[in-house]
Amino acid sequence: MIMVSACLAGKAVRYNGTAAADTMVEQLIAEKKAIPVCPELLGGFLTPREPAEIDGGSGYDVLDGTAKVRELSGTDVTDMYIEGAARALAIAKENNVDLVVLKENSPSCGSSFIYDGTFQGQRQAAAGVTTAMFRRAGIRVISEAELGEEQEILKLGLGNV
Repeated sequence: MIMVSACLAGKAVRYNGTAAADTMVEQLIAEKKAIPVCPELLGGFLTPREPAEIDGGSGYDVLDGTAKVRELSGTDVTDMYIEGAARALAIAKENNVDLVVLKENSPSCGSSFIYDGTFQGQRQAAAGVTTAMFRRAGIRVISEAELGEEQEILKLGLGNV
């Protein structure tokens, strides 16, 4: 089974109340090959909500207690991000998920890039909190951009998702 960010499945759950629909993800949902989740909503956030970024590192650092997730106002929301990631991981385990497609750049879901904590639109190569938790649990996480590459591999018969 594949797990996907709910925003990629067309759900308006992003911090600003929008979706980031991806046609490949929507097709996987329609074919019942994927289940959508939003770790931030699972952590107790509402939509819309204040933007948040990781201050002082990556999602791994957040899990290790050496970085925080802060909203633009400065409010520490670290515990909510960790809770949402843990709940998403529990759902993944219950559904035998072996591949997760998460929204890039998010402090929760970024798999290759997140914003750098300055709220200046600067990205850094790092993983978000949910991605870090999933990877530590041995679950493969990719971004929506990498999903296209996976689909091409499947078409060529070189692997399986």
